Amino acid sequence: MRFELYVAARYLKAKRRQAVVGVVTAISIGGVAAGVAALIIALAVTNGMRRDLQDRLVDSSAHVQLMRVKNDGIRDWRPLVEKLSKLPHVVAAAPELDEQVMVARGARAGFALIEGVVPADEKTVSKVLSNTSAAAIRALDPAPEPASPANAEYPPIVLGKDLADSIGANVGDSVTVVSPQGDLTPVGVIPKVQHFQLAGTYHTGFYQYDSAWGFVRLSDAQRLYDEPDLVSVISFKVDNLNNAPRIAKEIEAAAGPGFMTTNWMEQNRELFRALKLEQIVTFIVITLIVVVAALNILIALTMMVMEKTRDIAVLMSFGVAPAQVRRIFLLQGLLISVVGTVIGLVLGYIGAWAGSHYHIQLSPDVYAIDTLPFAPRWVDGILVSAVSISISLLATLYPSSTAARIRPAEALRYE
Repeated sequence: MRFELYVAARYLKAKRRQAVVGVVTAISIGGVAAGVAALIIALAVTNGMRRDLQDRLVDSSAHVQLMRVKNDGIRDWRPLVEKLSKLPHVVAAAPELDEQVMVARGARAGFALIEGVVPADEKTVSKVLSNTSAAAIRALDPAPEPASPANAEYPPIVLGKDLADSIGANVGDSVTVVSPQGDLTPVGVIPKVQHFQLAGTYHTGFYQYDSAWGFVRLSDAQRLYDEPDLVSVISFKVDNLNNAPRIAKEIEAAAGPGFMTTNWMEQNRELFRALKLEQIVTFIVITLIVVVAALNILIALTMMVMEKTRDIAVLMSFGVAPAQVRRIFLLQGLLISVVGTVIGLVLGYIGAWAGSHYHIQLSPDVYAIDTLPFAPRWVDGILVSAVSISISLLATLYPSSTAARIRPAEALRYE
């Protein structure tokens, strides 16, 4: 094998009479490098998107949620929370009362999911409130400090920053919350209107939550929704995200009949399925660059076989076997592929590092996150290298077989 590798390397380094062969070889190396680099960067972006979306989803929402099948609310929730929080694999539990409402400031309004929470409990199952000020969290406490004249009029509310900006509300302003759970009158149901004071805003970087969520005290939510001492959901944090479906079944069984659960995987199944499909399609499309480079390798080796026909015939007349000739050109294609792949890996990982170091801004209302994430993995490098080298080796089969079929007598007849 050392003989074949030596000849293959000499052929690649030797000066040729036909300069076009060398140009095609250089283009082949560049094509392989470009394809590999593009694949590494594209996979880093798709992995980063999946990682960031998953992390922000998990940080911003509960792992498991328990609710009533009839959606009639959970009564006597305190002993139920205490009981379920002691189950194996359950790390924390928090009661919530939420409803879709309209939030307005003057003539500007938006729709939001307003949750009534106990901040101390909510922070154990979600990190959304960790992105607001300590003063805002204190305002949501069930037993706040005595109200000052500035905030004695209205109960506090905390909104996502994008939602607050969209309605033009600043900290300290009063906002109007309109609940569809109103009073029944002879002319129909009149929505209930309640004024709140904006105690603070939060920013998670995840547009879905920053533009459509808000928090009030649990007691204020119960008054707003006319649901005295009732919660709609009990949220749980578990010790293993991947086991959330199984743990959810255990929580549901422990809660008894009439209850159902959902988990973060079920709630976001379509999103992660779309991201997986995007990753597969991106891999296939960009692999076409490597395929084009492999065709260049085929052309370069075919032209080299034509140029080196006399040399091949001389080698075979000295006893070199056709199988050895075949291996010479297979190794030439392999060398071109390996060089291109190594260059592409270096460029790809440098590009991914630069992208993660110099944050590329995105429009959060379009992409749900505010920066383009990069998450390069060494496993992707192995996969891309294997695909690149395999495709390139396939391209060498025809020219190497052609070289092995050369007949020395016919090739040297007119020399």
